[in-house]
Amino acid sequence: MTTITLPGLIDVHTHLRVPGGEHKEDFRSGTAAALAGGITFVLGMPNTTPPLATVAALDQARVLAARDALCDVGLFAGASAAHIQELPELAPHAAALKIYLNDTFGTLRVDDVPTMVACFQTWPREKLIAMHAEKQSVAVGIGLAATYQRPVHFCHISRRQEIELIADAKMAGLPVTCEVTPHHLFLDESDATRLGPLGDMRPVLGTADDVAALWEHINSTVDCIATDHAPHTLEEKRSATPPPGIPGLETALGLMLTAVAQDRITLDRLIELMHSNPRRIYDLPAQPDTAVELDLTPTIIRSADTFSKCAWTPFDGVEVPGRVARVTLRGEVVFADGRVVGEPSGQVWP
Repeated sequence: MTTITLPGLIDVHTHLRVPGGEHKEDFRSGTAAALAGGITFVLGMPNTTPPLATVAALDQARVLAARDALCDVGLFAGASAAHIQELPELAPHAAALKIYLNDTFGTLRVDDVPTMVACFQTWPREKLIAMHAEKQSVAVGIGLAATYQRPVHFCHISRRQEIELIADAKMAGLPVTCEVTPHHLFLDESDATRLGPLGDMRPVLGTADDVAALWEHINSTVDCIATDHAPHTLEEKRSATPPPGIPGLETALGLMLTAVAQDRITLDRLIELMHSNPRRIYDLPAQPDTAVELDLTPTIIRSADTFSKCAWTPFDGVEVPGRVARVTLRGEVVFADGRVVGEPSGQVWP
Protein backbone atom coordinates (compact mmCIF):
# COMPACT_ATOMS: atom_id res chain seq x y z
CA MET A 1 0.00 0.00 0.00
CA THR A 2 1.39 3.38 -1.05
CA THR A 3 0.50 6.17 1.36
CA ILE A 4 1.05 9.90 1.61
CA THR A 5 0.31 12.27 4.47
CA LEU A 6 -1.40 15.64 4.15
CA PRO A 7 -2.21 18.28 6.75
CA GLY A 8 -5.81 18.37 7.94
CA LEU A 9 -7.85 19.88 5.12
CA ILE A 10 -10.19 22.86 5.54
CA ASP A 11 -13.57 23.32 3.87
CA VAL A 12 -14.77 26.91 4.16
CA HIS A 13 -18.21 26.26 2.63
CA THR A 14 -20.48 23.59 4.12
CA HIS A 15 -24.19 23.39 4.90
CA LEU A 16 -24.62 21.39 8.10
CA ARG A 17 -28.39 22.08 8.30
CA VAL A 18 -28.50 22.93 12.01
CA PRO A 19 -30.93 24.24 13.10
CA GLY A 20 -34.05 23.20 11.22
CA GLY A 21 -32.79 20.67 8.69
CA GLU A 22 -31.39 17.92 10.90
CA HIS A 23 -33.13 15.21 8.84
CA LYS A 24 -30.73 16.14 6.01
CA GLU A 25 -27.58 16.55 8.12
CA ASP A 26 -26.49 17.44 11.63
CA PHE A 27 -23.18 18.32 13.22
CA ARG A 28 -22.31 14.71 14.00
CA SER A 29 -23.12 13.26 10.57
CA GLY A 30 -21.70 16.24 8.67
CA THR A 31 -18.40 16.20 10.54
CA ALA A 32 -18.19 12.42 10.14
CA ALA A 33 -18.50 13.01 6.39
CA ALA A 34 -15.79 15.65 6.67
CA LEU A 35 -13.36 13.24 8.38
CA ALA A 36 -14.10 10.59 5.76
CA GLY A 37 -13.03 13.18 3.20
CA GLY A 38 -9.83 14.16 5.03
CA ILE A 39 -11.31 17.46 6.26
CA THR A 40 -10.62 18.45 9.87
CA PHE A 41 -12.05 22.00 9.91
CA VAL A 42 -15.36 23.10 8.36
CA LEU A 43 -17.10 26.44 8.19
CA GLY A 44 -20.89 26.14 8.28
CA MET A 45 -23.19 28.40 6.29
CA PRO A 46 -25.95 30.48 7.93
CA ASN A 47 -28.97 29.78 5.67
CA THR A 48 -30.55 27.47 8.22
CA THR A 49 -34.08 27.55 9.70
CA PRO A 50 -34.04 29.97 11.43
CA PRO A 51 -31.00 31.53 9.78
CA LEU A 52 -27.89 32.35 11.79
CA ALA A 53 -28.71 36.04 11.54
CA THR A 54 -29.50 36.58 15.23
CA VAL A 55 -27.47 36.14 18.37
CA ALA A 56 -29.97 33.59 19.70
CA ALA A 57 -29.79 31.39 16.59
CA LEU A 58 -26.00 31.50 16.38
CA ASP A 59 -25.61 30.74 20.09
CA GLN A 60 -27.92 27.74 19.79
CA ALA A 61 -26.00 26.35 16.83
CA ARG A 62 -22.66 26.82 18.60
CA VAL A 63 -23.90 24.86 21.63
CA LEU A 64 -25.00 21.96 19.42
CA ALA A 65 -21.75 22.01 17.47
CA ALA A 66 -19.72 21.90 20.69
CA ARG A 67 -21.70 18.84 21.76
CA ASP A 68 -21.72 16.86 18.51
CA ALA A 69 -18.85 17.90 16.19
CA LEU A 70 -16.21 15.31 15.35
CA CYS A 71 -13.92 17.89 13.73
CA ASP A 72 -13.44 21.63 14.28
CA VAL A 73 -16.28 23.94 13.25
CA GLY A 74 -16.75 27.64 12.62
CA LEU A 75 -20.11 29.20 11.76
CA PHE A 76 -20.95 32.12 9.50
CA ALA A 77 -23.29 34.89 10.52
CA GLY A 78 -25.89 35.67 7.88
CA ALA A 79 -26.59 39.15 6.59
CA SER A 80 -30.26 40.04 6.84
CA ALA A 81 -31.97 43.41 6.45
CA ALA A 82 -34.31 42.50 9.32
CA HIS A 83 -31.44 41.91 11.77
CA ILE A 84 -28.74 44.25 10.55
CA GLN A 85 -28.49 45.87 13.99
CA GLU A 86 -27.24 42.58 15.48
CA LEU A 87 -24.12 42.36 13.29
CA PRO A 88 -21.66 43.84 15.84
CA GLU A 89 -22.93 41.46 18.52
CA LEU A 90 -22.75 38.46 16.15
CA ALA A 91 -19.20 39.12 15.02
CA PRO A 92 -17.20 37.87 18.04
CA HIS A 93 -18.71 34.38 17.70
CA ALA A 94 -18.83 34.09 13.90
CA ALA A 95 -16.13 32.90 11.53
CA ALA A 96 -17.18 35.52 8.96
CA LEU A 97 -20.23 37.29 7.50
CA LYS A 98 -22.06 35.72 4.54
CA ILE A 99 -24.00 37.95 2.16
CA TYR A 100 -26.26 36.29 -0.40
CA LEU A 101 -26.70 38.50 -3.46
CA ASN A 102 -28.36 35.80 -5.55
CA ASP A 103 -31.02 33.12 -5.10
CA THR A 104 -30.12 30.38 -2.66
CA PHE A 105 -31.72 27.68 -0.52
CA GLY A 106 -33.34 29.44 2.42
CA THR A 107 -34.57 32.94 3.22
CA LEU A 108 -31.32 34.92 3.37
CA ARG A 109 -30.87 37.32 0.48
CA VAL A 110 -29.65 40.90 0.33
CA ASP A 111 -30.76 42.81 -2.77
CA ASP A 112 -30.85 46.41 -1.58
CA VAL A 113 -27.97 48.87 -1.44
CA PRO A 114 -28.63 50.22 2.09
CA THR A 115 -28.27 46.76 3.62
CA MET A 116 -25.08 46.04 1.66
CA VAL A 117 -23.61 49.37 2.77
CA ALA A 118 -24.61 48.70 6.38
CA CYS A 119 -22.85 45.34 6.27
CA PHE A 120 -19.61 46.87 5.02
CA GLN A 121 -19.79 49.77 7.46
CA THR A 122 -20.71 47.86 10.63
CA TRP A 123 -19.13 44.41 10.28
CA PRO A 124 -15.73 44.55 12.06
CA ARG A 125 -12.86 45.05 9.60
CA GLU A 126 -10.82 42.23 11.13
CA LYS A 127 -13.56 39.76 10.14
CA LEU A 128 -13.98 38.61 6.54
CA ILE A 129 -17.03 39.18 4.35
CA ALA A 130 -17.93 36.31 2.01
CA MET A 131 -20.43 36.60 -0.83
CA HIS A 132 -22.68 34.36 -2.87
CA ALA A 133 -22.45 36.43 -6.04
CA GLU A 134 -23.11 35.28 -9.59
CA LYS A 135 -22.47 36.97 -12.93
CA GLN A 136 -22.99 40.76 -12.62
CA SER A 137 -23.29 40.46 -8.84
CA VAL A 138 -19.56 39.65 -8.78
CA ALA A 139 -18.94 43.14 -10.16
CA VAL A 140 -21.08 44.56 -7.33
CA GLY A 141 -18.98 42.69 -4.76
CA ILE A 142 -15.72 43.86 -6.32
CA GLY A 143 -17.03 47.42 -6.29
CA LEU A 144 -17.83 47.16 -2.59
CA ALA A 145 -14.38 45.72 -1.84
CA ALA A 146 -12.82 48.67 -3.69
CA THR A 147 -15.10 51.28 -2.11
CA TYR A 148 -14.56 50.14 1.47
CA GLN A 149 -11.02 48.83 0.97
CA ARG A 150 -11.67 45.59 2.78
CA PRO A 151 -11.31 41.93 1.76
CA VAL A 152 -14.17 40.11 0.08
CA HIS A 153 -14.22 36.37 -0.60
CA PHE A 154 -16.37 35.08 -3.46
CA CYS A 155 -18.00 31.70 -2.96
CA HIS A 156 -18.38 28.92 -5.58
CA ILE A 157 -17.30 30.87 -8.68
CA SER A 158 -18.55 28.92 -11.71
CA ARG A 159 -18.50 31.03 -14.90
CA ARG A 160 -15.80 32.26 -17.26
CA GLN A 161 -17.03 35.85 -16.95
CA GLU A 162 -16.77 35.64 -13.15
CA ILE A 163 -13.29 34.13 -12.86
CA GLU A 164 -11.88 36.50 -15.49
CA LEU A 165 -13.38 39.52 -13.70
CA ILE A 166 -11.85 38.38 -10.41
CA ALA A 167 -8.50 37.87 -12.15
CA ASP A 168 -8.66 41.46 -13.42
CA ALA A 169 -9.58 42.71 -9.94
CA LYS A 170 -6.59 40.92 -8.46
CA MET A 171 -4.33 42.38 -11.14
CA ALA A 172 -5.60 45.81 -10.08
CA GLY A 173 -4.58 45.07 -6.50
CA LEU A 174 -8.06 44.78 -5.04
CA PRO A 175 -8.45 42.64 -1.88
CA VAL A 176 -10.55 39.83 -3.35
CA THR A 177 -10.25 36.05 -3.14
CA CYS A 178 -12.39 33.22 -4.49
CA GLU A 179 -13.23 29.55 -4.22
CA VAL A 180 -14.26 26.92 -6.77
CA THR A 181 -16.11 23.66 -6.05
CA PRO A 182 -15.09 20.24 -7.35
CA HIS A 183 -18.52 19.79 -8.93
CA HIS A 184 -18.06 22.93 -11.02
CA LEU A 185 -14.65 21.61 -12.09
CA PHE A 186 -15.75 18.06 -12.93
CA LEU A 187 -19.35 18.47 -14.12
CA ASP A 188 -21.05 20.70 -16.70
CA GLU A 189 -24.53 21.36 -18.04
CA SER A 190 -24.58 18.05 -19.92
CA ASP A 191 -24.18 16.27 -16.58
CA ALA A 192 -27.05 18.34 -15.19
CA THR A 193 -29.25 16.91 -17.93
CA ARG A 194 -28.02 13.38 -17.18
CA LEU A 195 -28.41 13.64 -13.40
CA GLY A 196 -31.71 15.51 -13.33
CA PRO A 197 -32.51 16.89 -9.85
CA LEU A 198 -29.39 15.20 -8.43
CA GLY A 199 -27.39 17.59 -10.60
CA ASP A 200 -29.27 20.73 -9.60
CA MET A 201 -27.37 23.21 -7.44
CA ARG A 202 -26.69 26.93 -7.05
CA PRO A 203 -24.86 28.15 -9.02
CA VAL A 204 -26.18 25.77 -11.68
CA LEU A 205 -23.60 23.77 -13.62
CA GLY A 206 -21.91 25.77 -16.36
CA THR A 207 -20.97 25.16 -19.96
CA ALA A 208 -17.91 23.19 -21.05
CA ASP A 209 -16.27 26.57 -21.71
CA ASP A 210 -17.02 27.72 -18.16
CA VAL A 211 -15.37 24.57 -16.83
CA ALA A 212 -12.36 25.13 -19.09
CA ALA A 213 -12.01 28.68 -17.73
CA LEU A 214 -11.95 27.45 -14.13
CA TRP A 215 -9.17 25.02 -14.99
CA GLU A 216 -7.28 27.78 -16.82
CA HIS A 217 -7.23 29.75 -13.55
CA ILE A 218 -6.80 26.87 -11.10
CA ASN A 219 -3.09 27.60 -10.56
CA SER A 220 -3.44 31.38 -10.40
CA THR A 221 -6.74 33.17 -9.70
CA VAL A 222 -8.45 30.41 -7.67
CA ASP A 223 -7.60 30.59 -3.97
CA CYS A 224 -9.55 27.69 -2.44
CA ILE A 225 -11.34 24.48 -3.23
CA ALA A 226 -14.56 24.43 -1.19
CA THR A 227 -17.27 21.79 -1.38
CA ASP A 228 -20.51 23.77 -0.88
CA HIS A 229 -21.66 20.51 0.75
CA ALA A 230 -25.44 20.94 0.56
CA PRO A 231 -27.24 17.69 1.44
CA HIS A 232 -30.91 17.00 0.79
CA THR A 233 -32.67 13.67 1.09
CA LEU A 234 -33.36 11.61 -2.02
CA GLU A 235 -37.07 11.98 -1.32
CA GLU A 236 -36.71 15.76 -1.40
CA LYS A 237 -34.59 15.71 -4.55
CA ARG A 238 -37.12 13.46 -6.33
CA SER A 239 -40.12 15.58 -5.28
CA ALA A 240 -42.11 17.93 -7.50
CA THR A 241 -40.10 20.88 -6.15
CA PRO A 242 -36.54 19.56 -5.57
CA PRO A 243 -34.31 21.87 -3.53
CA PRO A 244 -30.95 22.83 -5.04
CA GLY A 245 -27.71 21.41 -3.66
CA ILE A 246 -25.50 18.32 -3.59
CA PRO A 247 -23.23 16.72 -0.97
CA GLY A 248 -19.49 17.12 -1.42
CA LEU A 249 -17.46 16.63 1.76
CA GLU A 250 -16.59 13.00 1.04
CA THR A 251 -15.72 13.34 -2.66
CA ALA A 252 -13.73 16.59 -2.90
CA LEU A 253 -10.31 15.18 -2.00
CA GLY A 254 -10.62 12.17 -4.29
CA LEU A 255 -11.63 14.38 -7.20
CA MET A 256 -8.77 16.80 -6.60
CA LEU A 257 -6.35 13.85 -6.40
CA THR A 258 -7.63 13.03 -9.88
CA ALA A 259 -6.55 16.52 -10.93
CA VAL A 260 -3.10 15.78 -9.49
CA ALA A 261 -2.94 12.47 -11.39
CA GLN A 262 -3.90 14.34 -14.56
CA ASP A 263 -1.10 16.90 -14.00
CA ARG A 264 -3.61 19.74 -13.78
CA ILE A 265 -2.31 20.69 -10.34
CA THR A 266 0.58 19.54 -8.18
CA LEU A 267 0.19 17.95 -4.77
CA ASP A 268 1.70 21.09 -3.24
CA ARG A 269 -0.93 23.18 -5.03
CA LEU A 270 -3.68 20.88 -3.70
CA ILE A 271 -2.41 21.58 -0.16
CA GLU A 272 -2.46 25.32 -0.87
CA LEU A 273 -6.04 25.16 -2.18
CA MET A 274 -7.42 22.90 0.54
CA HIS A 275 -5.37 23.85 3.61
CA SER A 276 -2.95 26.79 3.52
CA ASN A 277 -5.02 29.36 1.63
CA PRO A 278 -8.33 28.68 3.44
CA ARG A 279 -6.57 29.01 6.79
CA ARG A 280 -4.88 32.28 5.74
CA ILE A 281 -7.96 33.88 4.17
CA TYR A 282 -10.22 33.19 7.16
CA ASP A 283 -7.44 33.61 9.74
CA LEU A 284 -8.17 30.19 11.22
CA PRO A 285 -6.21 28.76 14.14
CA ALA A 286 -3.65 26.00 13.65
CA GLN A 287 -4.54 22.39 14.41
CA PRO A 288 -1.37 20.94 15.98
CA ASP A 289 -0.56 17.24 15.53
CA THR A 290 -3.25 16.90 12.87
CA ALA A 291 -2.75 14.86 9.70
CA VAL A 292 -4.55 12.88 7.00
CA GLU A 293 -3.05 9.62 5.77
CA LEU A 294 -4.08 8.64 2.23
CA ASP A 295 -4.05 5.17 0.73
CA LEU A 296 -3.18 5.70 -2.94
CA THR A 297 -5.14 2.71 -4.16
CA PRO A 298 -7.71 3.44 -6.90
CA THR A 299 -11.13 3.57 -5.25
CA ILE A 300 -14.69 3.70 -6.57
CA ILE A 301 -16.94 6.35 -5.02
CA ARG A 302 -20.13 4.67 -3.77
CA SER A 303 -23.24 6.37 -2.43
CA ALA A 304 -23.74 3.40 -0.11
CA ASP A 305 -20.44 4.16 1.65
CA THR A 306 -21.20 7.76 2.59
CA PHE A 307 -21.47 9.11 6.14
CA SER A 308 -23.71 12.03 5.19
CA LYS A 309 -27.36 11.53 6.16
CA CYS A 310 -28.44 12.16 2.58
CA ALA A 311 -26.63 8.94 1.51
CA TRP A 312 -26.08 9.81 -2.16
CA THR A 313 -23.55 11.52 -4.40
CA PRO A 314 -23.65 12.58 -8.05
CA PHE A 315 -20.21 10.98 -8.36
CA ASP A 316 -21.45 7.47 -7.57
CA GLY A 317 -19.38 4.98 -9.60
CA VAL A 318 -16.50 7.37 -10.35
CA GLU A 319 -12.98 6.05 -9.78
CA VAL A 320 -10.52 8.26 -7.88
CA PRO A 321 -6.80 7.68 -7.17
CA GLY A 322 -7.01 7.12 -3.42
CA ARG A 323 -9.00 7.18 -0.19
CA VAL A 324 -8.61 8.46 3.35
CA ALA A 325 -7.10 5.72 5.51
CA ARG A 326 -6.60 7.58 8.79
CA VAL A 327 -7.19 11.02 10.28
CA THR A 328 -5.44 12.30 13.39
CA LEU A 329 -6.80 15.40 15.16
CA ARG A 330 -4.60 16.99 17.83
CA GLY A 331 -2.72 13.74 18.30
CA GLU A 332 -5.79 11.50 18.58
CA VAL A 333 -6.92 9.10 15.84
CA VAL A 334 -10.48 10.14 14.95
CA PHE A 335 -11.03 8.21 11.70
CA ALA A 336 -9.48 4.91 10.64
CA ASP A 337 -10.30 1.97 8.37
CA GLY A 338 -13.53 3.52 7.13
CA ARG A 339 -15.05 4.38 10.51
CA VAL A 340 -15.18 7.19 13.04
CA VAL A 341 -13.10 6.49 16.14
CA GLY A 342 -14.01 7.86 19.57
CA GLU A 343 -16.43 10.50 20.79
CA PRO A 344 -16.88 14.06 19.46
CA SER A 345 -13.74 16.12 20.05
CA GLY A 346 -14.21 18.98 17.61
CA GLN A 347 -13.74 22.53 18.81
CA VAL A 348 -15.98 25.46 17.93
CA TRP A 349 -14.19 28.55 16.65
CA PRO A 350 -14.07 31.36 17.49
